[in-house]
Amino acid sequence: MVFRMSQTIIADTPEKILAYRLLAIKGALKLETKGLQMSRGVKASVIARDVLKKAKKAAPSNKVKLLEAYENHLREIGVLIDAPKV
Repeated sequence: MVFRMSQTIIADTPEKILAYRLLAIKGALKLETKGLQMSRGVKASVIARDVLKKAKKAAPSNKVKLLEAYENHLREIGVLIDAPKV
């Protein structure tokens, strides 16, 4: 059985582009918690800490705790929405 999603998301405003960037950082940070890297550039953990510091929030040094804090920040600003439980 193959499921296809035909909905396309277009990030055509500065707010949507920023939201996409923040979600991409979350994905890269999740990879880093498992020991992988998304790119050779600046690590996602460094970028996530910068985002949290600019928001005047605590930025833990542990990557797992950093991911939790970053996800909470994304929920607070309305970028990350939890799926309803079925």
